[in-house]
Amino acid sequence: MPEKFLHIVSFDIPYPPNYGGVIDVWYKMKALHNKGIRIILHCYEYPGRDRSEKLDQYCEKVFYYPRLMGINSVLSFKPYIVSSRRSDELIKNLLNDNYPVLFEGLHSCYYIDDQRLKERFLIYRESNIEHKYYYSLFKVDKGFSKKLYFLQESFKLWLYQKVLKHASLMLVVSQKDTDYLQQHFPDNKVIYLPSFHANGKIESITGRGDYALYNGNIEVPENAYAVSYLINEVFNNTGFPFKVAGMNPPDHIKKLASENPNVEIIPNPDDEKLFELIRNAHVNILVTFQATGLKLKLLNTLYKGRFCLVNDKMLNGTGLDELCETGNNATEQKEKLKELFNQDFNVENIQLRREILNKRYSNEANAEKLIDLVFNH
Repeated sequence: MPEKFLHIVSFDIPYPPNYGGVIDVWYKMKALHNKGIRIILHCYEYPGRDRSEKLDQYCEKVFYYPRLMGINSVLSFKPYIVSSRRSDELIKNLLNDNYPVLFEGLHSCYYIDDQRLKERFLIYRESNIEHKYYYSLFKVDKGFSKKLYFLQESFKLWLYQKVLKHASLMLVVSQKDTDYLQQHFPDNKVIYLPSFHANGKIESITGRGDYALYNGNIEVPENAYAVSYLINEVFNNTGFPFKVAGMNPPDHIKKLASENPNVEIIPNPDDEKLFELIRNAHVNILVTFQATGLKLKLLNTLYKGRFCLVNDKMLNGTGLDELCETGNNATEQKEKLKELFNQDFNVENIQLRREILNKRYSNEANAEKLIDLVFNH
């Protein structure tokens, strides 16, 4: 059989896979490599994230391009997350052959409508309906200048999404987002393909834990808002120990936790520590106030933890409703916590997870589906 090559244009260096978007890129690359796909990776770099030799294990070539974070990107009519990811070298490298090109997120789509690529098979990998995501950030952020940026970026992203009509194929992480894109791009091929992730098997343990856990990148305004809500509205005046684990918790979250004796902040845990916290918690509680994309932390908790308590927006067309307990306001969430802390997590719970997760979220099966869609179209 002829060898299959694929360009992947990533918005960031996908190693280490320590936040939502790059987790999908990293584990997708690994799964495709294991199926014999030869990957040419292009990634944008900027301070705080280093080049990694780990990428060479799964890629034929790795190209790095600087992210252009100057005033020209800010003043562009294109969204900043797109205009700052442009490179003459990237388009030259893409034009060296006729292989298909997978653009990771709207961030990386600067060249998806380039006339020089119009005969190529171009894949858009959706991770969020970005203008909705940025509007939600506008609503929860406290700073005036950041609110203005998020609102402006949301408007630009809403205008810019029309470039997706140039995609030969859209691969979308949740059923709800698939419905949205099918409605807005009826002439395009839009396929639901869940996120790739770190989990290969169910690692949940039976019995009881003695605390509840929230995990996430807390420097993201949406997650900081969720943590504030949980401390102030759900775990206030309760006896339940509540741990918050995640990247770079801001000072106002640390202060809030210090004022509540049942709350503990665990900043920047490594993977081993985080997964240990998830496994040993009695309840993993995850809430969000914007319903786009797939929250990969939800998958981690279902593969590794005991009970999972969420609000409806966290589920967002994931097909995981049967595996979670839901509460959509503080009163409901407090009641659910009381119920769950009086129950054991049992073998039947684990078996149900195994059936549902293996059916929909297998990296191997989803890699085979992706390969078929791209190379047998």
